[in-house]
Amino acid sequence: MPTCISIDNCVCHFSPLRSEPPVLLKEGQVVKVDLGAHVDGYIATAAHTVVIGANRDNKVTGKKANVIVSAYNVMEMVLRMLKPEKNFKNVEISEKMGKLAKIYETTPIENMLSHNIERFKPVGDKQIIQNPGDEQKSKSEKCTFETFEVYTIDVLISTGE
Repeated sequence: MPTCISIDNCVCHFSPLRSEPPVLLKEGQVVKVDLGAHVDGYIATAAHTVVIGANRDNKVTGKKANVIVSAYNVMEMVLRMLKPEKNFKNVEISEKMGKLAKIYETTPIENMLSHNIERFKPVGDKQIIQNPGDEQKSKSEKCTFETFEVYTIDVLISTGE
């Protein structure tokens, strides 16, 4: 996954093969762009969502606007809660993600994971499970956050169930 471009209801990690026909973007489509790099054993990822054709005169409205604003605000909330001095547990963050998303009539996608990372270890032991299902709830270990830990935070929000 150096680069993925996922369209509309394709949540993430869309990477078509060269043998597949090209996908043309159309006005009004919600497009998620994920970028990843690996440098000296450390990974870095970034993602951004846009609506094709949106601008000052063609504003995003309705469910599309709700899902984008919801994801943005959930991400901002998670970043604020990750501070060790706040003393939140991962399960509390998961719960609050769902509550905030609900305000926008959206839902976090079930069982998506955010986790700590270390050098040469892209998936650490500490996890934040977004909208955990029953099985994930029983398997999830509670944890707190420490100074100098690094996390990949994946916030994936849907207007569906």
